[in-house]
Amino acid sequence: CGVSTMNWIQSLIIACSMYSRIPMPVIEWNEKNMKYAMCFFPLIGVVTGGIQYLAGSVMYHLSVGRILLAAVMTLLPVVVSGGIHLDGFMDTMDALGSCGDRQKKLEILKDSHSGAFAVMGMGCYLVWSLGIWSELTEEMLAPAACIYVISRALSGYSVVTFPAAKDSGLARTFKDRAQKRTVQITSVLWLLAGAALMLWTDARASIGAAIGVFCSWVYYRRICRKQFGGVTGDLAGFFLQVSELAMLTGMVVMQAWK
Repeated sequence: CGVSTMNWIQSLIIACSMYSRIPMPVIEWNEKNMKYAMCFFPLIGVVTGGIQYLAGSVMYHLSVGRILLAAVMTLLPVVVSGGIHLDGFMDTMDALGSCGDRQKKLEILKDSHSGAFAVMGMGCYLVWSLGIWSELTEEMLAPAACIYVISRALSGYSVVTFPAAKDSGLARTFKDRAQKRTVQITSVLWLLAGAALMLWTDARASIGAAIGVFCSWVYYRRICRKQFGGVTGDLAGFFLQVSELAMLTGMVVMQAWK
């Protein structure tokens, strides 16, 4: 029982060390302590959403300008994550923009250099995020905080469920060493908890978010299967970023549609 508990704690440390800038002790990564790392991936979403909610509430209380508020809310998740998911987004934009065959796309994902499509994609993403956050009202902060749990639950679920596109890489490492059934069940529970909390805080916003995340999931599943032959860490990061923006967009649309 003690060993099992220690494995869970070490898995938590690995998840936080890999997917956030939260200070954690340095431990060795091995097959035992990586088994449950993906189970704690959505927990980082709880931290991110909590920080977003608190920061937004303070700025609304201080009557901060909408553009400054939107800029802070756009950048805070990047600060918490260290930009690891945006890196995957940029690599995927380069791969998709290349219009090459499957092997060419996978090679581009491994390239550490950023191409024109990555830069343009990042610019468009940040501008759109800035615009969306400038439209959200204070009442939308609570449901918006839930999106970070939902996106990570689905992203983690895809890593252990979708076939791997490559024989190496971060996603393949986590997939091979994960206790897949446990991660799948835990991810679904995180997803249901995030969705239930969002529904409780704002049912109308939940509908918009549900439409957004469903569309992004269908698109993500399609490109993984058709264009890359499976999932990679970059693609999982790409989905996380796109799904969050899609959920926020759906919430704003539902807010405006009266």
